[in-house]
Amino acid sequence: MIRKLLVLLHSGLILGGLVFAYAGWQQREALKQPLVITGEQLLDVPAGSTPGGLLNRLEEEGVIQDAFWLRQYWRFNLAGQSLHSGEYRMAPGMDAAQLLGLWQRAEVVQYSLTLVEGWNFRQLRAALAKQPKLEQTLADASDAELMKRLGLEGQHPEGRFFPDTYRYVRGMRDIDLLKQAHQRLEQVLESEWAKRADDLPYADPYQALIMASMVEKETGVPSERGQIAGVFVRRLKLGMLLQTDPTVIYGLGERYAGKITRAHLRESTPYNTYVIAGMPPTPIAMVGREAIHAALHPVDGKSLYFVARGDGSHVFSESLADHNQAVREYQLKRRADYRSSPAPITNKDTP
Repeated sequence: MIRKLLVLLHSGLILGGLVFAYAGWQQREALKQPLVITGEQLLDVPAGSTPGGLLNRLEEEGVIQDAFWLRQYWRFNLAGQSLHSGEYRMAPGMDAAQLLGLWQRAEVVQYSLTLVEGWNFRQLRAALAKQPKLEQTLADASDAELMKRLGLEGQHPEGRFFPDTYRYVRGMRDIDLLKQAHQRLEQVLESEWAKRADDLPYADPYQALIMASMVEKETGVPSERGQIAGVFVRRLKLGMLLQTDPTVIYGLGERYAGKITRAHLRESTPYNTYVIAGMPPTPIAMVGREAIHAALHPVDGKSLYFVARGDGSHVFSESLADHNQAVREYQLKRRADYRSSPAPITNKDTP
């Protein structure tokens, strides 16, 4: 009886070994099989997908065979490994093992959206809406509703998002990208505010952000940002109107058609710094770190005016007489409607 039991046990071990070896061979063969595709394809993996369900789907579509053995491989070798949603790039010549490797490493296809310094919020929303791989949840939301969904109810959206290149994957929501951009802006502003210069005319970081937006819109020459900020800060301290064209343009909104008229300069809007004292109530654009830094570290000096040369740079002047001369040289000779910013409406602009 004992001998028979030993024989049965031995036979069972042999049979088990054969079954194990067969299963291992089947799994290796299944892993080595090339994907049946004729060109590069993107495999969409919705949230909540499982490896087993995905392998069954690929087998039904004829991309792979022997999904059973691939499922067993994942079950016994990658147990507990989560499957990230998104898109996975399948290329001709890739085998099943390489595809499972992509899943294991979560190598989803990434897309990017660049938010540009100087964009206003309308431009930001338009850029978001053009991203087909983003889940669009804000298309019908007003600006106020959008800010409420972000947990920023009652806040004006302009300038609240940091210009940068943001990565995202298929299925990510537009509001999630905006949350990243807002958090990034808050981090940069807090960091720069902590290192600000002394004796600045800002009650809080938000006022510095407003100043930074004017600096951002006024110059395309990075080295001049500190000088532009210096002019604005000195004018604020002296009680002078800022008289900067970008704020007028922002106040006109969609009515702006590419040209500022004298009527626009006299129009009373909360953003017309030819009319209102001090800064506008909100930023007028998205701002980068350099503009924020410039607003918080304005360059010392005596200049109170600047005029565009026409090449992106400016001429800075201490006196109104010098400024008017620069206006005649760089603006009036070019075209009658070409203005400097900030520039006086009349020759009676005095501190």
